[in-house]
Amino acid sequence: MPGLTAPSDYSKEPPRHPCLKINSKEPFNAEPPRSALTCSYVTPSDFFYKRNHGPIPIVEDIERYSVMVSGLVEKPKQLFMKDIRMLPKYNVTATLQCAGNRRTAMSKTRTVKGVGWDVSAIGNAVWGGAKLSDVLELVGIPKLTSNTQFGGKHVEFVSVDKCKEEKGGPYKASIPLSQATNPEADVLLAYEMNGETLNRDHGYPLRVVVPGVIGARSVKWLEDINIIEEECQGFFMQKDYKMFPPSVDWDNINWSTRRPQMDFPVQCAICSLEDVSTIKPGKVKISGYAASGGGRGIERVDVSVDGGKTWIEASRCQKSGVQYIADGFNSDKWAWVLFEVTADIRQSTEIVAKAIDSAANIQPEKVEDIWNLRGILNTSWHRVKVQASHSNL
Repeated sequence: MPGLTAPSDYSKEPPRHPCLKINSKEPFNAEPPRSALTCSYVTPSDFFYKRNHGPIPIVEDIERYSVMVSGLVEKPKQLFMKDIRMLPKYNVTATLQCAGNRRTAMSKTRTVKGVGWDVSAIGNAVWGGAKLSDVLELVGIPKLTSNTQFGGKHVEFVSVDKCKEEKGGPYKASIPLSQATNPEADVLLAYEMNGETLNRDHGYPLRVVVPGVIGARSVKWLEDINIIEEECQGFFMQKDYKMFPPSVDWDNINWSTRRPQMDFPVQCAICSLEDVSTIKPGKVKISGYAASGGGRGIERVDVSVDGGKTWIEASRCQKSGVQYIADGFNSDKWAWVLFEVTADIRQSTEIVAKAIDSAANIQPEKVEDIWNLRGILNTSWHRVKVQASHSNL
């Protein structure tokens, strides 16, 4: 692509915040400490998890950078940044979450394959850019279209990012055309994050943001948009990020029996306490995040301080001073919800949190029931053990 290159080494990686927990250096994958996540409703880009498959691409000339929209369309078009910026700009508050969030906890049940994430492979940001539905109109695809006249049913996003899983080829993923052309789905070609120009880690100069869907479909460093008949046949759509039952292992796996994972299930995690925290007996604040995919809000977050025997309901918020209602007009439907409750804890115990979304989906109790060989979608009850101690902390 003119103006954008994918280096073959890691010598030109961008600077990162020193507090990040690095899960792999090459490619760079890191998450913030869990306590940083609940400091603000909108996650600063420095503290937003970094998920990469190769060296970070470099823009050499923003004026020459472009995205080609082609495939099963009447009039393919090359779009430069100035063309995209001329379209109406939208700001969408949306949570992105890696499908492997909380993989480390799942691996304690049985070994899984993948980057070892704690609970912070998730973040909430205000994304600014053009709606994909407006972009596709430029190549003759009307809004709310499921099929083009040439047989296009899916929209494939191709990155300049090269990765070993694609045998040195580009990272790519797709979504249904019906979702891409629906303005209410809020799929963006984003060039801003939290009111500032995207940084290199998060896809500069242009990325896709698909709200409510696992982060693997929000392709960064966008190079091409292809209108295709079938789902993208890339590695990360066909040989990864699929949900298998616990009975499937690497000897009997058949990737073609499962569809690519899209929406993420209801999820929550405690962020104010580490997995083994020492507390002073008495009032303890328990806070964290909860989120659900597909635009579903969070109806309730329950917290237990006795290992799940009894429960108390936590308060939920998105904006201070504005009551959060799961399907409320003023609520950000693609964004996480922060929860908080104060409990009286006098002895060592296990604190548990579980969330329920607006469709009454509830997190499964045991990680064993949802264990899968790739360690994705660990949405089991989040558990934190605490040690009560009267000594000076």
